Amino acid sequence: MLSVNQFAYISGTTEYKFGHNSIPNIPITDAPNDTDFTRWAMLYDGSTYRMYFFKGSTNNKIYQFGFNGSSYQFGYNSIPELTLVDMPADADISSFAMLHDGNDYRLYLRRLGEANLLYQFAWVPGTSTYKWGHNSIPKIPVTGFPKNADTNRWAMLHDGNAYRFYRMGLGNNDKLLQGSFNRSTNAYEYAFNSIPELTLVGTPSDSDLSEAAMLHDGNNYRFYFLKK
Repeated sequence: MLSVNQFAYISGTTEYKFGHNSIPNIPITDAPNDTDFTRWAMLYDGSTYRMYFFKGSTNNKIYQFGFNGSSYQFGYNSIPELTLVDMPADADISSFAMLHDGNDYRLYLRRLGEANLLYQFAWVPGTSTYKWGHNSIPKIPVTGFPKNADTNRWAMLHDGNAYRFYRMGLGNNDKLLQGSFNRSTNAYEYAFNSIPELTLVGTPSDSDLSEAAMLHDGNNYRFYFLKK
């Protein structure tokens, strides 16, 4: 059974530790047969921890899971299938990130061939659609990240105060580089209002290191790898 390994930030340090203040490993249940487990994201909306995967080889359909107390279950307290609309033709659908900022559910894609430009979508309440530019800055640059940042391994969250953006280290599975949104420049800036470099501690050997997800649940900053 597929599952996810959970880390949490240790306050006052630069470390995210596996199992810290966390259920170390959480099953993923009832996933449809065509779930694409290579493209995933997570968020917390104030009541439910949520997990998302693309549907098969589609570029605009996403399956939604909710945490039921023991597993991330497909369709639990969720709209089971969501659709991305008005997507730019040059959006990179190989990976995505999501967050909830207290008001809106937001989804992000990068521009194809330009990892430092994000396309922002938001959920349209009362529908099953995430619309590009809805209640959003449509395009947001990412600036200042060092050359040793892995542009293909990235995640985002909102912690109640700041919108945060993360990249893992290039060729380094323990390093996490952090930036946040600067409202004066309308960009995600490396090290802005952030600890620039964080370290993952105790990563299980069965972790799939190719993708990661993050969220903030009102108390803890959390980091996730899928279990192989």
